[in-house]
Amino acid sequence: MKKEDADKLLAELHSAKIVASEDIPKDVVTMNSIVKIHFQNNKNSVQFQIVYPHLANIKENKISIFSSVASALIGYRVHDEIDWLIPSGMTKIVIDEIIYQPEAAGDFDL
Repeated sequence: MKKEDADKLLAELHSAKIVASEDIPKDVVTMNSIVKIHFQNNKNSVQFQIVYPHLANIKENKISIFSSVASALIGYRVHDEIDWLIPSGMTKIVIDEIIYQPEAAGDFDL
């Protein structure tokens, strides 16, 4: 890991807030959330579920939390815009909708 990547990760960790599951707002992306996003540069829209690595399955639209796009989305809210570096340069991801969020559904034991 590069030093600048480690510094970014540490900054993210220091800015994180621990919140009880019952207190998480319904419009925040969490583990096991099903989210719909689009990329501002090309308006492509995708929907997927953020899962633990052993459950990842692209055919089922389940992506690992360790993927760069999933880890970029955790903790952000509907309509947030996230800068994301892709091979062709910087782009923005926009969170359009959270289709399912375990905490909002009362599924606290996933």
